[in-house]
Amino acid sequence: MIRPALIEISLFILPFVVYAAFLIATRAGVLHPESWPLRTLIRLIGIGLVLMIVSFFFIAEFSGFPVGSTYVPAHVEDGKFVPGQWK
Repeated sequence: MIRPALIEISLFILPFVVYAAFLIATRAGVLHPESWPLRTLIRLIGIGLVLMIVSFFFIAEFSGFPVGSTYVPAHVEDGKFVPGQWK
């Protein structure tokens, strides 16, 4: 469960990292408040949210599991270990 959460967080942060790399490449002050105006921050937040929403869609639609399938987690049944499976 931690992997999807890390993927979504990294997708949200990605536009900020790209913008910071752009500021470094243009030798602008990355930590100066003038480099991060409110309008730019709102756009970066919007782009990050769009990336997250698109990734949710692709994970849901193209994860490779059949429609309507349910995951049964690993458990012990009659003293034997039964691995997790999709039903």
